[in-house]
Amino acid sequence: MRTILVALLLVLSGCGSSEVPVKVRPTQSTGPDVLPIKLKALSTDQCYVAPGTESPKGCQKYVTELFSAAGTIRKRRPDLASHADALERPIAAFRTANCQDQVAPGGPCGQALGDMATALTSVKSLVDG
Repeated sequence: MRTILVALLLVLSGCGSSEVPVKVRPTQSTGPDVLPIKLKALSTDQCYVAPGTESPKGCQKYVTELFSAAGTIRKRRPDLASHADALERPIAAFRTANCQDQVAPGGPCGQALGDMATALTSVKSLVDG
């Protein structure tokens, strides 16, 4: 009986050993375009709605997401690269002025947030069609 079990195990362990492994390669998603969804979400943020009254420090996440959106615009809509540039200019000004540390609204940081809102409105209208 033991010999039969050992023989059976040897046979079973050999099963499938000559099979060629299948490589699965991810394919590029052809799902819905996330850009309009991302831009719509950003346009509901208080930092967009009222840029002059919001604390720049509290808008750091919004600014980071907006910077990401500029990259998405370049990737998904290369024809709108100049609008991605228009988004990134006030983001650079915001970061250069260390607005992420500024609590008081207004000033150059409020201006940068306002410029971001203007640029977002422009690109959103083009993406939404």
